[in-house]
Amino acid sequence: MSHPPQPSFGIMTAPMQVDHHDVLRVWRDADAIPEIEHAWLFDHLMPIGGDPDGPAYEGWTLLSALAARTRRLRLGVMVTSNRFRPPAMLAKIATTVDVVSGGRLDFGIGVGSRPGLPAARREYAAHGLPFTGTAEAVESLAEACAVIRRLWTEEAPFDFHGTHVRLTGAFGNPKPVQRPHPPILIGGRSSATLRVVAEHADLWNFPGGDLDEAVRRGALLDRHCAEIGRDPASITRSIPLPVSYDRPGDTRRAIGAALDAGFPHIVLGLPAPYPAGVAQWVAEELIGAWT
Repeated sequence: MSHPPQPSFGIMTAPMQVDHHDVLRVWRDADAIPEIEHAWLFDHLMPIGGDPDGPAYEGWTLLSALAARTRRLRLGVMVTSNRFRPPAMLAKIATTVDVVSGGRLDFGIGVGSRPGLPAARREYAAHGLPFTGTAEAVESLAEACAVIRRLWTEEAPFDFHGTHVRLTGAFGNPKPVQRPHPPILIGGRSSATLRVVAEHADLWNFPGGDLDEAVRRGALLDRHCAEIGRDPASITRSIPLPVSYDRPGDTRRAIGAALDAGFPHIVLGLPAPYPAGVAQWVAEELIGAWT
């Protein structure tokens, strides 16, 4: 008889409208609290909330700095925009973070910003990055996942001639600490993206919103898994939940509903500014009932 997976709780600190020392303080505190198992940044180059001209730190650079200052937390970017970096370069960046962290990276990736989100869309033009169409972006994500996995695991150089990714003499050295490779978390909700999840992911992150929609998307993922002969239970279901400092009961109820719906990987989004002792508060007020 199968048993439901144990809940796993983490925090998300969006690196915008804050100082990096504030993020470091929260992560260092969380690193000493066993109830908090993982911590996440996001991957935006400009703020997507608050002052549009406010500060926003590059996610992978900050993640490496946080990896060097923590010892226990699993850590990642939820989720990397595949539109921002060539996949072979991203594989090298992620390997470096896995090595710096001593093998604690969860590798989050997705298509990138939705076309209908102007606050995120503007960062492409502002940084000279092309914003490809959705179909092309999903195809590119699938190729990127295949290439990154090969760079992490293959012991000889290889060529890759995809529709969107073309490499000659590709090789990754060093390899990640985690073998065969860091867990791959793919975020997204479209049917096309869920097909990529079925093929490549160890974890699937529903990007947030209506829980009923998350359940429907999960059922679609199950069908995609069945089509390729994969056990859908082999993919851990993850969901971000916003934290209310003033109404912790609302957050606790949201956690319970997500767990009941089959999403055991809970990522609690902490709004800035971060109160003193917020990590301990999360452990006691929000996670305590399930640990």
